[in-house]
Amino acid sequence: MPDKQQQKADPFISVRIPEYRNLMVGRFIFIAGLRMMGTLVGWWIYNLTNDPLAIGLIGLSEVVPAVSLALYAGHVIDLAEKRKLMLRGVVYYFLCAVILLLLSSHYASDNISNHWISLCVYAVIFCTGIIRAFTGPVFAVLVGYIVPKEILQNATTWNQGIWLSASVTGHAMGGLLIAGIDINGTLTVICSLIFISYFILIGIKPKPSLNELGEKKTWDSVKEGLSFVFKTKEVLGALTLDLFAVLFGGAVAMIPIYARDILKVGATGFGWLNAATDMGAICIVIILTLFPLQRQQGKKLMFAVAGFGTCIIVFALSKVFWLSFAALMIGGMVDGISVVIRGTILQLKTPAHMRGRVLSVNSMFINSSNELGQFESGVAAKLFGVIPSVVIGGSMTLLVVITTWFKAPSLRKMEY
Repeated sequence: MPDKQQQKADPFISVRIPEYRNLMVGRFIFIAGLRMMGTLVGWWIYNLTNDPLAIGLIGLSEVVPAVSLALYAGHVIDLAEKRKLMLRGVVYYFLCAVILLLLSSHYASDNISNHWISLCVYAVIFCTGIIRAFTGPVFAVLVGYIVPKEILQNATTWNQGIWLSASVTGHAMGGLLIAGIDINGTLTVICSLIFISYFILIGIKPKPSLNELGEKKTWDSVKEGLSFVFKTKEVLGALTLDLFAVLFGGAVAMIPIYARDILKVGATGFGWLNAATDMGAICIVIILTLFPLQRQQGKKLMFAVAGFGTCIIVFALSKVFWLSFAALMIGGMVDGISVVIRGTILQLKTPAHMRGRVLSVNSMFINSSNELGQFESGVAAKLFGVIPSVVIGGSMTLLVVITTWFKAPSLRKMEY
């Protein structure tokens, strides 16, 4: 097995493993399709309804099933054959994309009112929330099954980098494709990407459970995972900081309004603004892959989240496209630091037989912060106006960091 010196000397050590490389390529194509879908749905719903709250309801539609099923999903993942569970999720996502494709057809627009199309879109997103509860964590669990523990830090950084690269691609291409071939054409591309990803991921070898949970009751298994999270202070602190920071800093949900009504840059500008955060994040992930963080990771995590909140405030007040883009991109860079640190903590601190349950708790926190943050942003925009609501969100993110700095000294002092 490679030692730490080899790991530091070879930033590509994990991607030299053929099966891991296969997982990353398939995941890249799959996530690009899903992020393209997320970009499209936000734009589509706002154009159908002209209501900021309608954008927030997209997040609520997905987060309710995703969070409700997260703990049970963790138990299932630890018991299941991981490859089969992942592939089944990809197929279900493909079916959801096909339904959206049908809803975007000329036949649907001519025969179904915008109100009913919106409700059907929400129903499909609700279904993707159910699928996401199982599929999201299983990709992260597979990393630990494929890659030796000695190079998990490197593999985790690559994993985050692939996700962010796919996210950038999906966001930017989503906006460009909407402008070029409209919503129906873009959904055709999305279906094709998910279809292709399935045939790449099918090459991964089966990954049976390392667990003997068969005789253990579901709730006892779930409690074991929750207990581990709450007893491991570094894990709990990192997840809680992410939950509240992103909950209040969900400015990205309001990008369709900024693009169309404030900055007036249309679908193409919308795609680039949506991609800006992830573009910044992938830049920093590349840097962290070549030059890993060596010490004071906990303190750097808090500074990164504070920087994210500051960038959100700048974005909220900007009326110039390039400044808005820069604020989101820098925000993505500092957010990328926090993502890598949190992901590394989870992989290194969690025993292999509990990864499904612990990473599902992580998924529950992420789903809560992202989708509830989207809903909170929509409600706040409805009550206070778009710009004040985003300023308030960024300010609350800073307040969360200040509170965590004093209330969670073990996280602030953490190193790995």
